Amino acid sequence: MPTPATDLSAVRRPIDRAQGLPNEHYTDPQVIAEENQALLRQRWAGLAVAADIPEPGDALPLSFLDMPLLLLRDRQGQVRVFHNICRHRGMILVDAPRRIEGALRCPYHSWCYGTDGRLVSTPHVGGPGHNTHDAIDRRSLGLVEVRSHIWRDVVWINLSGDAPAFEQAMAEVIARWAAFDQPLFHGGADSRFNLVVQANWKLAVENYCESYHLPWVHPGLNSYSRLEDHYPIEEPGQFAGQGTRVYRQIRSESDGATFPDFADLPAPWQSAAEYIAVFPNVLLGVHRDHAFAILLMPEAADRTVEQVHLYYPRPDTDPALRAQNARQWKLVFEEDIFVVEGMQRGRRSPGFDGGRFSPVMDGPTHLFHRWVADRMDRARTTPAQPHAAE
Repeated sequence: MPTPATDLSAVRRPIDRAQGLPNEHYTDPQVIAEENQALLRQRWAGLAVAADIPEPGDALPLSFLDMPLLLLRDRQGQVRVFHNICRHRGMILVDAPRRIEGALRCPYHSWCYGTDGRLVSTPHVGGPGHNTHDAIDRRSLGLVEVRSHIWRDVVWINLSGDAPAFEQAMAEVIARWAAFDQPLFHGGADSRFNLVVQANWKLAVENYCESYHLPWVHPGLNSYSRLEDHYPIEEPGQFAGQGTRVYRQIRSESDGATFPDFADLPAPWQSAAEYIAVFPNVLLGVHRDHAFAILLMPEAADRTVEQVHLYYPRPDTDPALRAQNARQWKLVFEEDIFVVEGMQRGRRSPGFDGGRFSPVMDGPTHLFHRWVADRMDRARTTPAQPHAAE
């Protein structure tokens, strides 16, 4: 059955006359499958963080768009992403996080791979006691690697294999945060948590982009970082978000201490912070003394897992203060869940026509909708090309 071609012309209008994406983009499996191809497979999407596999040999099986992938740190310390399947019969290679001590062995017929993906052993492939066969070229049967890149500890992947180089595709956001191009240290177990949201992943992006909702959804945050203290951030086709001019450092409940700052930040960053959604599915925040990354993992049309990771300028930050900071951010992010889920339920109403945007307050969200519409239109008018992972 062909995918219903939703009309996106109203989305591309100027913001004072635009409507949001049609309901089908949040509810219809066929439209969402088309979106997944255009938005998540052909772009640089966030998969995980490098801190998930800190040591050589660490392996983490993941699912992205229902596709089995394997995050692996090879013997040289390089983080790599492979399709988590044996080249023999398509068996899943790793079904739980673990350390690969020797070779990566398929549990089905014991074909073995190096942590760099090379096929190194094929027991009895030529018959009992014969471990080679002329028809089995090990050099061409290594694990299928997915193109990947690490920036701000996020492992970005390009499943189609044909996106522009990461540094080119993300040049604007890399330049914007050049002052923060310095070591990041994951806060550890107390600085990572997941939130399950019964909503489409795009709604999480839309909500994160704008500050319009702060007075009503985040009254605690708005008490010192008011709506009027925020400014929009818009880079067409790349990212959108918001910043505040009055960031207030968290202080220890016991002695009032703060986290150390990132080194040599320009003066504006002493009181500012920024929160950017890098299209498609990575939400980032930077402050003078810590940063975070949120990866939006689409699990269904109406289910998203938000993977939150907190980072610091040094590895020796105070554990109690880290835990306090994680609790504070978890509370803020949890406050958003009811509105994101409420919007998802609202997309079931035929009375909703995509809504309207505030020409003053909704610029970042409208920009994201325009990006989705542009990517979808481009995919619909460009002949399909065969895609191969690199």
